[in-house]
Amino acid sequence: MSTISPLQEERLKYQAKLPDLLSSGLKDIAFEEGGPSSAVSDEGVLRDIFENTFGQPALSFIKGKGPSQEAIKVGVVLSGGPAPGGHNVILGLYDGLKQLNPKNVLIGFKKGPGGIVDNDILEINDDLAKDFRNTGGFDIIMSGRTKIETPEQFAACLENCTNQGLKALLVIGGDDSNTNAALLAEYFKAQGSLIQVVGAPKTIDGDLKNESIEASFGFDTACKTFAELVGNICRDAISSVKYWHFIKLMGRSASHISLEVGLQTQVNVNLVGEEVEENQQTLSSIVSQVADVVAKRAESGLNYGVAIIPEGIIEFIPEVGALISHLNELLTDKADEFNGMAGPKEQIDYVSGLLSGEEKALFDSLPESIQLQLIAERDPHGNVQVSLIETEKLISAMVKEELSKRASVGQYEGKFSVHHHFFGYEGRCASPSNFDADYAYGLGTVASLLVAHGKTGYISCLKDLNLPVEEWKPMGVPLTSMMNMERRHGQDKPVIKKALVELDGAPFKYFCEKREAWSLEDSYVFPGPIQYFGPRSVCDPTTLSLKLEKTGKV
Repeated sequence: MSTISPLQEERLKYQAKLPDLLSSGLKDIAFEEGGPSSAVSDEGVLRDIFENTFGQPALSFIKGKGPSQEAIKVGVVLSGGPAPGGHNVILGLYDGLKQLNPKNVLIGFKKGPGGIVDNDILEINDDLAKDFRNTGGFDIIMSGRTKIETPEQFAACLENCTNQGLKALLVIGGDDSNTNAALLAEYFKAQGSLIQVVGAPKTIDGDLKNESIEASFGFDTACKTFAELVGNICRDAISSVKYWHFIKLMGRSASHISLEVGLQTQVNVNLVGEEVEENQQTLSSIVSQVADVVAKRAESGLNYGVAIIPEGIIEFIPEVGALISHLNELLTDKADEFNGMAGPKEQIDYVSGLLSGEEKALFDSLPESIQLQLIAERDPHGNVQVSLIETEKLISAMVKEELSKRASVGQYEGKFSVHHHFFGYEGRCASPSNFDADYAYGLGTVASLLVAHGKTGYISCLKDLNLPVEEWKPMGVPLTSMMNMERRHGQDKPVIKKALVELDGAPFKYFCEKREAWSLEDSYVFPGPIQYFGPRSVCDPTTLSLKLEKTGKV
C-alpha cells in the first residue's frame, strides 16, 4: 500500500461497532423465519423465472443454536461504481468467517463480475486486510460493470466457483448487481449446485431501498462529502455576492442525494426529479420556476444564489424522458447503422431522421452539445449515460435567455453570472463516515451468517438504523421479494425495483415546508467536513432523510 496520511493511519485503528447481538459472538446465533415472501409486482412471472428460489421467508437473527463451523471457502465480488464502505463489507465478512472457523478462506474476484467469468482471484488474508479497514474506494480487489447475462457467462461462473471449491459467493452492489446475484443464485440451484449466492446493498444514489433496506451503504458518506462542498460554495456565494452556482449532483435514477444535500445546506433552488415527473413539468416550466427565484432574489439586491440539479432530472421531464426511452430502443435496434455514420453531425442527422412529431421537434431544438450527449454510447444496461448530459449548463443557459426576455419588457433588472459544478466522483471513494464504516462492517458480518447457515438468494440487511448501532437488527431478506419486471434493451426483464423519492414521505414534505423561505433568504448551512472523531452525537448520526423517515423530525 502507498504512503498513508495521518488521518488514514488513525482510521485504520478505528474499530467498527456492531449490534449487540453480533458483537457477543457469531457461534451462538440462530435465525427465525417469517412467512413466505412475494414480490413488488409481477409475482406470477417472477415465480416462473425463479422457480427454485422464489417465495423464501425473511430471516431474523436471534440467540440460539449456531451454524455449522466446518471449514469453508467463500468468494466475494465488488460490482458497479465504488461507494464508501465497500472495504468494510469485505472485512466484516472476513472477520465473521474467521470467527466462525479460523480455517475458513475468503477469496476476492478481481475487477468486478468479469473476474468471476475470467477466474481472476486474490486471497484476502490478515496482511491485506490490515491496510483497508475503514478506507474508501474498492481498490482491495477493484470493481467492474460486467453484466452476467449470456448462457456462456453463467456457465463460466458456475464452473469457476465450483473449481475454486466455493461454498458461497457474496455480491456487493446496487439494484442491478443484486438482480444479477438473484439470477446467479437461481442458475446455480437449477443446475444442481449447492453454491450459495448472497448480496449486500451498495449504492451512493440511495435507490436500493425498501421496507427491508432502510439505506444502502455509501449514501451517508457521499451526502456528507457533497454537503461539505455545496456548503463551501454557499459560503462563497455570500462572500462574493455576484455569482449564481448551478451544481449537478450525482443520482442517475433518483433524487435522494440532491434532496438530502439540499436539506443539509438549505440552498435556494433544489430541483427534485420525482416532483417534476409527478407535475408533468416541461423543460420550459422548470426554467421559468428557476428564473422566478433568480428574479425575486434580484428584487432584494441578491444577484447570487445556489441551485442543485439532480444528475438524472433530464429523464424525469416527461417530454425528454419519453425521447430518451425511445432513443434507448432506437440505438439498440439501429446500432450498426448508427455506428456506421461518418461523424457526430451525421449521427445527429441520422437520429433526427428516425424521429417524428413532438420528439423530433424537441430533439432538433436542443443545442448540439446536448444532442450528442443524448445519443452517446449507452451504459451496460442499455440506458443513456445521464452523467454525461450537462443539464446544469442547459438549464442555466435557458434561464439566462428567459431573464433576457423578461428584462426586455421591464420585468427583470438584475445581474446573472453563472458558475457550473458537477459533484460525483468526489464522493464515490471518500473515507467512510462512522455510520457507513459501522453499517458496511455489519452487513459483511450478517453475510457471513447467511453463508454459514446455508442460505442462498438473500441480501444482508440491518434495520432500525436511526437507533444507536448497538440496537440495529440483523436480517436476511430474499432478493426476489424486491423485484418486478421492467423494460430493458427492448425486453421485459426481472430487476430489483429502484426506490425513488417519495413525494408523500417525511423528507420531501419537510423540504416543501422550507422551500420558499430558503429560496429567498440566505439560510445556508455549512456542514463542514465529515466528523470522524469526537462525541458520538457529532460523529455517528446518519442522514436527515433517514431521521425524518423514522421519526418525522430532524
